[in-house]
Amino acid sequence: MDLHDLIDLLPDGAVLTDPDLLAGYRHDWARDPGAGTPLAVVRATSTADVGATLRWADEHRVPVVPRGAGSGLSGGATAVDGGIVLSTERMRAITVDPVTRTAVVQPGLLNVEVKRAVAEHGLWYPPDPSSFEICSIGGNAATNAGGLCCVKYGVTTDYVLGMEVVLADGTAVRLGGPRLKDSAGLSLTKLFVGSEGTLGVITELTLRLLPAQPRQSTVVATFASLTAATEAILAITAMLRPSMLEFMDSVAINAVEDEMRMGLDRSAAALLVARSDAPGEFAAREAELMVAACEKAGASEVFHTEDPDEGEAFTAARRFAIPAVERIGPLLLEDVGVPLPRLGDLITGIAAIARRNDVLVSVIAHAGDGNTHPLIVHDPTDAANTERAHRAFGEIMDLAIELGGTITGEHGVGRLKKAWLPAQVGPEVMALTQRVKDALDPHGILNPGAVI
Repeated sequence: MDLHDLIDLLPDGAVLTDPDLLAGYRHDWARDPGAGTPLAVVRATSTADVGATLRWADEHRVPVVPRGAGSGLSGGATAVDGGIVLSTERMRAITVDPVTRTAVVQPGLLNVEVKRAVAEHGLWYPPDPSSFEICSIGGNAATNAGGLCCVKYGVTTDYVLGMEVVLADGTAVRLGGPRLKDSAGLSLTKLFVGSEGTLGVITELTLRLLPAQPRQSTVVATFASLTAATEAILAITAMLRPSMLEFMDSVAINAVEDEMRMGLDRSAAALLVARSDAPGEFAAREAELMVAACEKAGASEVFHTEDPDEGEAFTAARRFAIPAVERIGPLLLEDVGVPLPRLGDLITGIAAIARRNDVLVSVIAHAGDGNTHPLIVHDPTDAANTERAHRAFGEIMDLAIELGGTITGEHGVGRLKKAWLPAQVGPEVMALTQRVKDALDPHGILNPGAVI
């Protein structure tokens, strides 16, 4: 296909066609083996660039895969043969309004950069994926990302007040705005959050901010059994809403300890890291309640600290769990969640699936909201091992659905999980989803192969 017309529409250097450069845009973090080779990568710098690219693509029926930082874990930004990868990495403006406690940001900013910019005004942007230092705010919105604070503060959609989004035909529309209450018309902003680039390309976000997070108290507890750990989780969440409640199994504990040398108990079956940011003396009181809940559940050791640096060290250890386990071997990453009362059934069920398929599966979790991340270690050079790993991957998603849960709590469906989506939502919802897709993208150019 002749790209000269597209190149002429865009600023100098916006279109990349060098094969060596294109290779870096074929995969996201999921490393989908089905990734194709794009015709070009467009590195947009403005809404106008995005609109021009989509008008050209719609006219020529060329597929477009929107891409943020490429840190996605479900194959949502996997390139397709003969398509365009539309990157928003160069769209990095931000304006903070301390009066309305909002920020208007472009999608290429990293999550951590948004946090730092608003912190200069004494404000806080809560959604915090473990990859917050490398993931983009646009990608967070596209997948409705969550993170460690979700148990108390919610996910990305809870902080998106408005957006500018470019539709498949190149039309730019503004939805919502810097208003905390707005019931005018359909909730279209919510429709695009989590749509994974299948309905439009987000080029600007208006984010709700909170006052800076109070000082936190931290509780760390180890357990000799998975059952005892899940009992503690349910006891804590029945009493209060911690600002963080995270879980690591024995594989993750040992992988993190191998790298960070923190003195973690290598013999423990599970470790919980819980925090409270209740105001004043109430944080310490909530921490005491969490300590008591862990002890009653049979914790082998419980540690409580008011020191922010000590608390942050354990939070950093939890954030490091995925790369630590990945050093054992390549991963198939899951993101399944269940209602909290079924969390124990999910964790023990995953252990049974690992044994049955003779694969190593480590489980880490945002335990306070029932969202787990089973990490399936596999050897891509061993066909039999890879087959067992993929079988375990599917069985874990089947188990989550069976327990009334979801195949993704925060990473998105992408391409790797789309085969299981109909089993979760049912044929009527799938048909409705297709009708929405057809209305907004009648030629099917936006992220084909993802989600539906």
